[in-house]
Amino acid sequence: MTNGRMIDFCTSCRKETSYRICKKNVQKVIKDKPYEFEISIAVCDECGKEMDIPGLLDANIKSIDEQYRRTEGLISIDDIQKIMDIYHIGKAPLSVALGFGEITITRYLSGQMPSKEYSDIIKRALSSPDYMIKLLNENAEKMGETAYKKAIKAAEEIAGLFCISDKMLLTISYIFEQMKEVTPLALQKILYFIQGIYMVLVGKPLYKEDCMAWVHGPVYEDVYELFKDFKYDPIEDDRFAIFKDRFEELGEREKKVIDLVINTFGKYSGKVLENITHAELPWKNARLGYEASEPSREIISKDEIRNYFVSVANKYGIDTEEKLNCYIQSYM
Repeated sequence: MTNGRMIDFCTSCRKETSYRICKKNVQKVIKDKPYEFEISIAVCDECGKEMDIPGLLDANIKSIDEQYRRTEGLISIDDIQKIMDIYHIGKAPLSVALGFGEITITRYLSGQMPSKEYSDIIKRALSSPDYMIKLLNENAEKMGETAYKKAIKAAEEIAGLFCISDKMLLTISYIFEQMKEVTPLALQKILYFIQGIYMVLVGKPLYKEDCMAWVHGPVYEDVYELFKDFKYDPIEDDRFAIFKDRFEELGEREKKVIDLVINTFGKYSGKVLENITHAELPWKNARLGYEASEPSREIISKDEIRNYFVSVANKYGIDTEEKLNCYIQSYM
C-alpha cells in the first residue's frame, strides 16, 4: 500500500498499478444444486481488469464456505470451535459426547461439511446447555472420566446462568443477531420497550418476567445478573454463543415487533434510552417516595406498562417506525 492506495502487479498492464476491491456474484453448482455467491475481486485502476492478489483467493474460498453453510443451515467451523471452548472439551471427546465417530469433529474442523442431521445436533448442543448435559450423561462411559468431568462442570455452570424464560432468551438472541453490539444498559431498555409495545399490538406480554424500577430505569433482574460483568461495555463472551440462532424459534409477529423497537429505540445509546424511561409514567410512578439515587425493588406492573403504551399509541401511534420515531423525538 502506498499513500493509502493498494498497489500490486497487474498482468494485463505488465506493471505495478493501484487497484480497488469490488464485489461480484458468481454461480456455482454444488451437489447438482445451483448457488449464487458474493466474492471479492481486485480491479486494476488503469485497465479495469481483474488482478490476482495474494490472499484474496483463500478469503473467497472461506467466504463461499460460510455463505453455503448459512444457505443450507449448517453449523460454521467457528461455532464448532466455540462449543469446544465453552464446554472445555476436546475434539475426540466432543465427537463421542455428540454420538458421532471419534474423528468426526476433527474432520469438520478441517473443512468437511457435516450432514444436516449432525449439524442440527451440534447447533442444539451449542444453544442449549441442558441438551449438552443430557448428551454428556448418555455418553459419559465412552468419553473418559477426566474429559467428562471437565465438560459436565462447564455445562452445568453455563446452564445455571440461564434462569430466564424461553421467550426472554429468544428475544435476547434476536436482539444480538440484529444489533451485533449492545450494552447491558441498552439491552434492558430495549426489552422494556418491546414488552410494552408488544402488549399493545398483540394483546398479551411477550415474556413472563416483571421489571423493576431501579435507579437507571426499568430493569429485568435476571437479565441484569446474566450480563452485569460487562457493565457499560458491549456484551461479548463465548459463553453467550448459546444464544446463537435461538431466535429462529420466534414467530414472525414476534420478530416484527422486536424489529420495530430495534430499528427505532435501538439506534440510541443506553443512556439516552434510560433518560426516556425516566420521563415515562411507569418508572416515575414506581419510584414515588424514593430519592434519585436510592435503590428500589419496586415492580413496574405489566398493566401499568400496557396502559402507558396504550396512551402512547393513542397520541402518536406505535405500529410503524415513523410513529415511534415521533414519540422518541418528543423526548429529545
